[in-house]
Amino acid sequence: MDEMDRLGSMDGRRRVVIAAVRPSVDGGRFPAKRTLGERVMVEADLLVDGHDRVAGLLRVRSPQAESWREIPMRAAGAHAIDRFVAEVTVDQLGTWQLGVEAWVDHFASWRHGLERKVGAGQDVSVDLLVGARLIADAAGRARAAASADAAALARAAERLGDARAPFAERTPLALAEDLAAAVARHPDRRLATSLERPIPLLVERVRARFASWYEFFPRSFGPDGKHGTLRDAAEVMLPYVKELGFDIVYLPPIYPIGRTFRKGKNNSTTSEPGEPGSPWAIGAAEGGHDALHPELGTLEDFADFVGRARELGIEIAVDIAFQASPDHPWVKQHPDWFVRRPDGTIQYAENPPKKYQDVVPFDFECTDWRGLWRALADVFHAWASRGVRAFRVDNPHTKSLAFWEWCLADVRARWPDSIFLSEAFTRPLLLERLAKVGYSQSYTYFTWRTTARELRAYCEELLERVEFLRPSFWPNTPDILPEHLQIGGRPAFAQRVVLASTLAASYGLYGPAYELLDARPIPGKEEYLDSEKFELKRWNLAAPQSLRHLIARLNRIRREHPALQQDRTLRFHRATDDAFLVYSKTAGDDVVLCVMSCDPFHRRAGFVELDLDALGVPPGSSFQVHDLISDARYLWYGARNYVELDPEALPGHVFAIRRLVHREQSFDYYL
Repeated sequence: MDEMDRLGSMDGRRRVVIAAVRPSVDGGRFPAKRTLGERVMVEADLLVDGHDRVAGLLRVRSPQAESWREIPMRAAGAHAIDRFVAEVTVDQLGTWQLGVEAWVDHFASWRHGLERKVGAGQDVSVDLLVGARLIADAAGRARAAASADAAALARAAERLGDARAPFAERTPLALAEDLAAAVARHPDRRLATSLERPIPLLVERVRARFASWYEFFPRSFGPDGKHGTLRDAAEVMLPYVKELGFDIVYLPPIYPIGRTFRKGKNNSTTSEPGEPGSPWAIGAAEGGHDALHPELGTLEDFADFVGRARELGIEIAVDIAFQASPDHPWVKQHPDWFVRRPDGTIQYAENPPKKYQDVVPFDFECTDWRGLWRALADVFHAWASRGVRAFRVDNPHTKSLAFWEWCLADVRARWPDSIFLSEAFTRPLLLERLAKVGYSQSYTYFTWRTTARELRAYCEELLERVEFLRPSFWPNTPDILPEHLQIGGRPAFAQRVVLASTLAASYGLYGPAYELLDARPIPGKEEYLDSEKFELKRWNLAAPQSLRHLIARLNRIRREHPALQQDRTLRFHRATDDAFLVYSKTAGDDVVLCVMSCDPFHRRAGFVELDLDALGVPPGSSFQVHDLISDARYLWYGARNYVELDPEALPGHVFAIRRLVHREQSFDYYL
């Protein structure tokens, strides 16, 4: 084969190379993520050989659009040679498509050369003729586009090509800014380079980025020791959650609970009469994943519960746990969806040495995998049709990744405002892959990161994945009572909720266990003694030791400060005490600085050493720090300032930075 034949349809005259496009995840294999109303900065390296100038366009197609919109790209500046940027505001939910197109800008290259030659006093007579030809070509493109620029460009080309006219007239015309702008509006894109495939950008609603989750078991709030209903929970818990300031209530599974191998108190393999069983053993004669547990009420009660929550500004999230009780209707209707052991019994769930005899997993390698996928996706659709748009998904890392990529897209196609929280306490790469295939938020290892050094390293690791992974920080869950909460007392509970709610834009608590400081473990384990997963609990919401007032204040601070509503601007600062974690977030003029002790046992003191540039504070100036928790105010000067923290009195400082804006006689005014 001839060497040239092997080039195929390649046009070697396309000289511009497009590289390092951002935002992009794995070269566009997965979508980057943004939320509604955000202004997205798109960047790309546009490279060309030699010294020619390059021009480029950002091409954008929104989810409902049939055509592409084009936005000129501009050079990023001297600090980033060859980097070009453009901005677009994303104003529709769904997956957007981004493209980049770039070409050699022959007119801009010519104009730049002409400037240098004129400055050096060289003869530019031929150069002006070259420019006239380039402008005439632009005039032709303007005429084809029926543009009002056509006549002006044609006149400029004629004047510039008139060798009889003096250079003193032609040269200023050639270098005129308005002429350059007119030519730029009609570029020669015949040899433009384009990305091979568009880059996807998933746009979700704001709660996918910024949300405060609160989990509780509605069955624990019945009167006189009885099994609670959704109506009971609506009366008792929804006003309470509103007072705490959470905006999403997450309910553990609310489906019918199986009876076969029902677990008893403290995960006992036998249950006593009247014990409610684990809500994660899903399915019984009353129905499966699309049914409501009868003891919680009716679907009409559920609709009323969702409506009452909405009136209070609270969204209801349901738990999607893709596993079944042996009593689930699908076990009989679709026996091939489950694994059978050699003795003919159905395989129950295991995480050795743990055994879950009351739960059987689905077989994602079954022959009827398409039927299984469709049925599982329809569970989301069933609850979405009942007003649910937020889903916490149980153990997604134990299900097929290909299934999740298809399923989440299938749900979003019909319910584009859906958000999904991944309970992926698993290997880092698996956690990340789940985020890539479509999960809006992800549980993280925050639960087990305790020292200042560990927390900083982990958060900086998360920042490297900010384009696709939104962390949700949970100090506890019904499954996890970490050791530091078991032994750290009230100070540990206070410190961890402040850290969770200020380090991450999304966080959550399992309550009322958290605010009521429940720290009673099964000896030697990170599990709750007398776990609410297996029995009805009774909580005294007005208990004097409750952290509810601190939590309510933190949630109000989060709502009032845009800096805390995103993760991209998280920056860490130094401190002389290694128990101090010092970090800031910014959003425009809103600057929040947190100084936290990670030691719940001892009073700590030391100097913080601030990056003033990150805080927008001029070096060598004074500024006020306003503690949003205690309402105390301190006047600081420069980068180095002294802090004392007593964990019994205050878990840390959440400061708003007030910069000096005006000085009048003996009064200073801070913004």
